[in-house]
Amino acid sequence: MPTNSGARVPASTRVLAGPATGALMRCVVLSAAFIVPAVAVRLTGLQPAPVAALLIYGAAVVSASFLLAWAAEAAQVDVSGGLAIAVLAVIAVLPEYFVDLYYAFAAGHTPDYTQYASANMTGSNRLLMGLGWPVVVLIAAMVSRTSSGPRVAALPLTPGNRVQLGFLSIAGIAAFTIPATGEIHLAFGVGLLGWFGFYLYTMSRGDVDEPELIGVAAAVATLPGRARRATVAALFATAGAVILLCAAPFANSLIGAGAQFGVDRFLLVQWLAPLASEAPEFIVAALFAARGKGAAAIAMLISAKVSQWTLLVGSLPVSYLIGGGGPALQLDARQIDEMLLTAAQTLMGVALILGLRFYRSVAWALLGLFVTQFVFSSTAERLALCGVYLALAVAGCVVNRGSLWATLTAPFGARTPRHDHRHDALPVLVT
Repeated sequence: MPTNSGARVPASTRVLAGPATGALMRCVVLSAAFIVPAVAVRLTGLQPAPVAALLIYGAAVVSASFLLAWAAEAAQVDVSGGLAIAVLAVIAVLPEYFVDLYYAFAAGHTPDYTQYASANMTGSNRLLMGLGWPVVVLIAAMVSRTSSGPRVAALPLTPGNRVQLGFLSIAGIAAFTIPATGEIHLAFGVGLLGWFGFYLYTMSRGDVDEPELIGVAAAVATLPGRARRATVAALFATAGAVILLCAAPFANSLIGAGAQFGVDRFLLVQWLAPLASEAPEFIVAALFAARGKGAAAIAMLISAKVSQWTLLVGSLPVSYLIGGGGPALQLDARQIDEMLLTAAQTLMGVALILGLRFYRSVAWALLGLFVTQFVFSSTAERLALCGVYLALAVAGCVVNRGSLWATLTAPFGARTPRHDHRHDALPVLVT
């Protein structure tokens, strides 16, 4: 490893980066244009109307999310493989994490906020699997068809994905404890946090290839060693400060805007906030898929899903207790239905790709059922939708029964298999 830079920049990164300084300056200026107004409003104590506040703080949160994504990717050049996985897993959920923890903290002394904590969590969770996963697979299929000609039936996953799916499977099964008991208990939350810690430990023991960076992250990676590390640290610090400053007013402005326009505040918190905080992650994953790195994109989103069900959900009762609540975050009937629907979707998504083949038909099924939930809103209809998810999950387990035990035991294996990027561009063809 060269001593002048402290790390070796992958050749693919050097090719993709282009003029680093110009790209960085453009991104800094663009991000500042959205961040500075929110910081100014926050520090001066101004109280804009709910809709204006939503736009101001929402734009700042999205911009900060992009800064986090760029910094996390570029940091892989200087950070060891295992630690990079740990950092990326946490950062993937960080923006929505702050918003959701604020709702849980506020629920500790304002019970009405309990619904918003569960709404934000279930929305971000279902958005990731119902929209993020299928869109990435469909983009990868389209790119493969364009480059190779034959029709693509499935995106092949890697052996390392089986370990991730094993962690997600067990967390998804455990998640049914929440609707069954009607609460997220502190003990259950601690268990999820422990499972997340074990996930980081297991993933850190695997062999990791050189990072393949694109866009701004690649531009940062081409900087000299000290300048690169200083830039990454500055991006992390700026993004973290902005999210800390803007998370609470952004969360409150969502509720205020809903009240002002007569929109269901639960639905507004459930979908708008996660869409804003997860947009950068979706964009990065889509760019990877568009460049023929579909397996890498899916690996990123599966890791984010594990973080949501473990780190995010596990932290909610802790934040609730700190905010003045009891040892359990109690849920009402609507929140229980949402938790059940989210857990059922998770099991279906995992069951259908146990064979490490993400078929286009599965992607369309996830996307179609995700859209369907907006049409069927009554309790009976949503329970029926849960039944569809669970029936497909059972069918997936039957079809992939040869991979079921291997997946459930994968988290307890000796090492995480190496991610081989050569598989990213290998389509499974329709014969």
